[in-house]
Parts: sequence; structure tokens; C-alpha cells
Amino acid sequence: MAFGTSRDLLKPALGIGVQLTALRETHLPQALGQSAALRWPYREADWRFAFELGHGFAAEADGRLVATAMWWPFGPAHASAGMIIVDAKMQGQGLGRALMEHLLDAACDRTVLLNATREGLPLYARFGFAARGRVFQHQAVLTGEVPLAHAPAPAGVRSMHTADAAKVRQLDLAATGMDRTALLDALLRVGTTVVLDRGTGASAYACMREFGRGLVIGPVVASGADAAADATDLVVALARSARGRFVRIDVTEAGGLSTWLEKSGLPCVDHAVGMVREASSRSLDTDAQARLFALSNQSFG
Repeated sequence: MAFGTSRDLLKPALGIGVQLTALRETHLPQALGQSAALRWPYREADWRFAFELGHGFAAEADGRLVATAMWWPFGPAHASAGMIIVDAKMQGQGLGRALMEHLLDAACDRTVLLNATREGLPLYARFGFAARGRVFQHQAVLTGEVPLAHAPAPAGVRSMHTADAAKVRQLDLAATGMDRTALLDALLRVGTTVVLDRGTGASAYACMREFGRGLVIGPVVASGADAAADATDLVVALARSARGRFVRIDVTEAGGLSTWLEKSGLPCVDHAVGMVREASSRSLDTDAQARLFALSNQSFG
């Protein structure tokens, strides 16, 4: 869903020939070039998936896309932000600041989350974002030498059924404190989803879908005293079905799976800093028993 209101043409000016506008579908091929310049692994299909779920702003210089920023609403209380890119030749001219101002204005009185690169930390701190843990990016091709791909099949993991949808949404809400129904519905349409069922219905879930260089595993959500063990079982089940493929998983520091993934043959190649800008009456309210172990994507969590 592209952002389309009377604000489609925003204040024109950061410099001669520079204009801020709504991100449009026709921008996506150029946006792909912007992310490729940063060596981000997005495909045009990944940009399109994000674009159809959220809202975006763009900066154009003489008709050429030079910066982007997107946000995704999770109900009236929360949102995430990402895809914030400024062309290297246009940095230092206030584009990032201007895009963030418009993004936060559009998000209204929502608590906003994002995952920051090292370079982006100072900008987000100026807008009141505070660090709240790290996200570790693990990835590898699941060859015969990767233990994760050949771990024993875990008991209790099965494909998600239509009847599990309400429980999956409930688990996600408990773990994140956010209404991510639209995101979950989109992930369920395009990916493979498994749940852990010990005989009483789904108690944990995980998704896997095509993304970037191969496949991404996430979200992974589990609840209860055995949540960490349940989360690893879900990851193993999906990894076994992805043998021979490139697999990425972005895990939260709070979830504690990073060390296990290293030992299982998926090295950590990078990390981001999770940040949050809480609205006065919109803090995150999560269930202490439920945890988000892996993100669907560093942009929308």
C-alpha cells in the first residue's frame, strides 16, 4: 500500500533540484540500485513486498531517486521503520533528516522501532531513538559440512494449518506487543510456516521465505519455560528442508540463539542495533513468557 494523500508532493526543497515525494511503484527499480550500492541483498521482489505492506518517502534530484525511507504500521499504536538509504553522492545535505521528519510525522503518535546500522546511529539518536539490544545476522549455504542442516528431525514440528492462524497471531502479539496481522498474513501467503504442537495446539511458530540471496528464516516466536529449545527445534526443521540453499536468519540478542547458530555452522556476519522511539502513551507491552527469537526482516521486524 503506497502512501498516497495530499502529501504526495512534500516540501520541495533541500537544495536546487531536490524534491521530497511519496515513494511510488515506479521508484522500485531505482531503489533496488540504491540498496545494491550498499551491498544489501534485496531483490526487486523484496522491495515490492515491503512497498505493498507499508508507506514510503523518496527524495529525487532532477528526476533521479537519491534517497528512500519506509515505515510499516502495526495497528494504531506501533510501527517499524527501515529501507532508509541516501545516495553516497548526496550525503551530508540533510536528506536523511528530512525523510525521518516526514516518516515520524506520518507515523503520528506511534511507538516506532528500527534496526540501525553503525552509520545511522547518530541520526536516529537525534530523533529520540534509544538502543534496546542487538540483532545478529547469521548466514551460510547449507552444505554437507553445516551441522544445522543434518540435525535430527525434531519431534512435534508440523506444517501450519489454517486452524492455527489465530494462535499464531496470538503468539506474535504476546512476543512483540504489536498488532502485526497484515505482516503475518503476507508472510503466510508467500512462505513456509511450521508450528510446534505437543498435542495441545500450536505453542510456537516459524516462517521461511525466499529473500535476498536465498531463503530467510523468521519470524521465530516461542513461549513458555522451554521457549529457547522450541525455537531451535523450529529452526532445525526449516533448515533441514533447505539443504543446499543459502539461508539467513536475523536473531535478537534477547532470544539468545546466536551462539547456538555459530556452533551449528551459521556464522554471524554482521549486527544491527535495535532502537525504539516510544510515544508517551504507546510503550511496548509484551508477555514475559513469549519471545521473538528471529526477525522476518531487519526493516519490519
